[in-house]
Amino acid sequence: MTIMVIIVIVPDEKGGVLKSAAIAELKSSLSRYLARVKGGEEILITERGKPVAKIVPLRRDASSIPDYLLDLERAGAIRLGKNRLPASFWRLPGPNDPKGRALRALVEEREEGR
Repeated sequence: MTIMVIIVIVPDEKGGVLKSAAIAELKSSLSRYLARVKGGEEILITERGKPVAKIVPLRRDASSIPDYLLDLERAGAIRLGKNRLPASFWRLPGPNDPKGRALRALVEEREEGR
């Protein structure tokens, strides 16, 4: 028995590349593809080499996210987080900056209005 997987390179709206999977490949590896979708990727589904559907991540409630962050995400400049930081994150040691250079740079940026 021969299994043929067709990979099609398709540009998305952002100039990136959509991952493509034939229906048979999708059925046999659905959890792997869903993990990629959860990570923000879009998957183009093909049947006999022709696109028939696209699996895309669900949009979170946009009303809870500031417009400027949504704009940056659409532009591909940032990727918004999906979950909360674990409580243990806040117990990690901070950066080593004994001369306070990072704090001074931050204060200067805020004073300049950046």
